[in-house]
Amino acid sequence: MKKLRMLVVVHASLVPPDSLEGFSDKQIDEWRTEYDVISTLRGMGHEVRCLGVLDSLSELRTSIADWKPDVVFNLLEEFNGIVTYDQHVVAFLELMQQPYTGCNPRGLLLSRDKPLSKQLLSYHRIPTPQFAVLRRGVKLLLPRKLKYPLFVKSTSEDASLGIAQASVVDDPQRLRERVEFVHQQLGSDALVEEYIEGQELYVGVLGNERLRRLPVWQMKFGSMPESLPAIATRKVKWDRRYQQKYGISTEAANDLPPAVLAQLDRMSRRIYRTLGLSGYARMDFRVNAAGQVFVLEANANPNIASAEDFAQSALSSGIGYGELLSRIIKLGRDYKAEWRAGYG
Repeated sequence: MKKLRMLVVVHASLVPPDSLEGFSDKQIDEWRTEYDVISTLRGMGHEVRCLGVLDSLSELRTSIADWKPDVVFNLLEEFNGIVTYDQHVVAFLELMQQPYTGCNPRGLLLSRDKPLSKQLLSYHRIPTPQFAVLRRGVKLLLPRKLKYPLFVKSTSEDASLGIAQASVVDDPQRLRERVEFVHQQLGSDALVEEYIEGQELYVGVLGNERLRRLPVWQMKFGSMPESLPAIATRKVKWDRRYQQKYGISTEAANDLPPAVLAQLDRMSRRIYRTLGLSGYARMDFRVNAAGQVFVLEANANPNIASAEDFAQSALSSGIGYGELLSRIIKLGRDYKAEWRAGYG
């Protein structure tokens, strides 16, 4: 790839230093992705500037107008503290006719709205757990059609925010308590879905029109007590001590039956196209003991730190980290946004 001018857009609190020296693992974990991307791009010879964004797009507009980057490498996951507002920043980039990496605004909108995405998947007969949405400010009527145990989470938060062992409930009283927790503590509607016991699998996809599925990855819950539901809580995903205590890890899922692997491949592509995704995404699945595959959710613009699942899955297929970033950049520059088609 030729040398490019790249503007890496990150949250204002996640602008990384030039070196890891002197920082603790806990500190580094906060901005690991941003550091990995920026340091790797610079090491590849690109001219890279980093811009922290919080609640204003003035500096972003000025940087694009004055510096004219070849591409904006988008690492934002929220705007002004609101997760679902990152789509508006990407829409702003399209209005500026600025090439960017990652998912388009509509794909972000559909995938970030968990109830809407599940409705779309259900309409297209893509298996997903039965669910209901319990809204804030509305009299709490517990769903009778759903079978216990049930899994309760926010309709809008990501990165497992608010997900704990208590999120899996097996009676109406615990369901009521957990829904009230989501309403009051997270300030969002609650998504209640049937809990699927089984393997948790992650499938990365790269592409716009032509898609490439990366090798399937799996969550290994190690020696967690059998009395606890095997779910990707916030501690399971992000707490290093907790991971080390129970031997929790992620790795290649090399022992999947051919029929399950074929389902995962087919479903991942259908989900990607149904939700209008572009760039790169990760699909989260559960496979029960009978070999039935259920999609839990689709994650546009997943974590691409070099040691995380997406990059490690790519590496296992022969795509090194620098090459992965180059492919993501090429997909962003090649994406056929409406302004490139001459609309307006």
